[in-house]
Amino acid sequence: MLGQLVDVRKAAGVTQAELGRRVGRRQTFISKVELGERRLDVAEFINLGRAIGADPYALMRKVES
Repeated sequence: MLGQLVDVRKAAGVTQAELGRRVGRRQTFISKVELGERRLDVAEFINLGRAIGADPYALMRKVES
């Protein structure tokens, strides 16, 4: 699921630093999430997806199928 989030972030042209600013976190938080060093709860995943401009629910459905 994280791979999808990273792919969408990169496709949107959003840097880790910019995404961190959008969600009120540091770039290091985003990096740790993307590397799998920090787990996300569902609310955080939804918040990150929306901050990127993606539909987080569509991302989850895509991973499920």
